[in-house]
Amino acid sequence: MKAAKGTVFRYGDNVDTDVIIPARYLNSTDPKDLAAHCMEDIDKEFVNKVHAGDIIVADKNFGCGSSREHAPIAIKAAGVSCVIAKSFARIFYRNSINIGLPIIECEDAPDNIKAGDVVSIDFDSGLITDETTGKTFKGQAFPPFMQKIIDSEGLVNYINSKE
Repeated sequence: MKAAKGTVFRYGDNVDTDVIIPARYLNSTDPKDLAAHCMEDIDKEFVNKVHAGDIIVADKNFGCGSSREHAPIAIKAAGVSCVIAKSFARIFYRNSINIGLPIIECEDAPDNIKAGDVVSIDFDSGLITDETTGKTFKGQAFPPFMQKIIDSEGLVNYINSKE
């Protein structure tokens, strides 16, 4: 499985799906349309500053709220390569894996990683390295079957590749 490296966007507890992609934009399912409004209710400049490969780091309960897949789709389409959080809402976690967005739970990393830091992640081991400070953290590595789903860019692509 691939690794990720990017600049960090940092958020706190309980970042809900209505903040990730506000409900007023849910009249579209086009990933590009959703990405254009990603995080705008919590960070107006996110879409102007995010670059392919960047990483979101948050505290507890990231992705709480509704069960729709629009939130992880918006994050992935905006170019984010991974989300690291102390914990995720369960339905957000499943939706993220199902669409091929890597997310890693790690209790310690969010307390030590700041906005603007450059972070690298080894998905095979779950090792998170803050390249800015040199600190490393052990996140939850993906089991092999989840790695295959993420590598396939989502569950549907994974299933179709098996046929």
